[in-house]
Amino acid sequence: MKQKILLLGKNGQLGFELQRSLASLGEVVAVGSAECNLADAEALRALVRSVRPCLIVNAAAYTAVDKAETEVDLAMAVNARAPGILGEEAARIGAWVIHYSTDYVFDGSAAVPYVETDATHPLSVYGRSKLAGEQALQAALDRHLILRTSWVLGAHGGNFAKTMLRLAAERTSLNVVADQWGAPTSAILLADMTAQAIRQSHMDGDASFPYGLYHLTAAGETNWCDYARFVIAAARIAGKPLQMGPEDIHPIRTADYPLPAPRPANSRLCTEKFRTTFGLPLPHWEDGVRDVLLQVFAQ
Repeated sequence: MKQKILLLGKNGQLGFELQRSLASLGEVVAVGSAECNLADAEALRALVRSVRPCLIVNAAAYTAVDKAETEVDLAMAVNARAPGILGEEAARIGAWVIHYSTDYVFDGSAAVPYVETDATHPLSVYGRSKLAGEQALQAALDRHLILRTSWVLGAHGGNFAKTMLRLAAERTSLNVVADQWGAPTSAILLADMTAQAIRQSHMDGDASFPYGLYHLTAAGETNWCDYARFVIAAARIAGKPLQMGPEDIHPIRTADYPLPAPRPANSRLCTEKFRTTFGLPLPHWEDGVRDVLLQVFAQ
């Protein structure tokens, strides 16, 4: 009998790819915000009790980083309280939880990539809500896998790369921040690594599976400006009609482009723990971005 997997956030970038990667691992019950509002605690509890899954994969989140500065209650309900509720309900039925978090739990002041044990210090409401969600899940359930990632992109849904393609078709030049560093990470990679971890849980068994907190991003690093140039160069090679080339994207400082929510200057996450624990290599960010762009160009 196949295990039952409850997937939350089916319509997001990651949730879309997880529907594919989880399909061979069990019966996937995929829900979106239309089926269950994560801000509604009782509805969330009722959903878990109705489905009674062996595994809950929470790819749902409040991700409007700037809007969160004024929608504090909603961001906290979805990002902070909901993971704790999922942990409580999973403990009640003997299930385990996979949950995704973010580089925004750090303030970005470190000079090197962050490891899992580094002190957190989120700068924004979004970052604080995601950190609180990690802590709520950890307090409620030992059998969890929390995967912190960064700069997610996919062919399905909105993201930075798609925004750059749209703007490059409309404008002749762009200014893009060049002093924030991280690793663009494809939803495909995250979904596939999640599936591999679940397969390992089947082989290891509950007693020896390495539950816990891990950093999971693509390899390498870049800044937003160079990332934008990479995207536009790929679009030009693919013959897409654009008003500009990579040479028309100009670097600016974060201070030159103020936003409601502060961003960490260093979003680099060290993935050594994940790679050594699960024995899984992680491809370079350029490979993942290129794969996503090929899908976008084919749409």
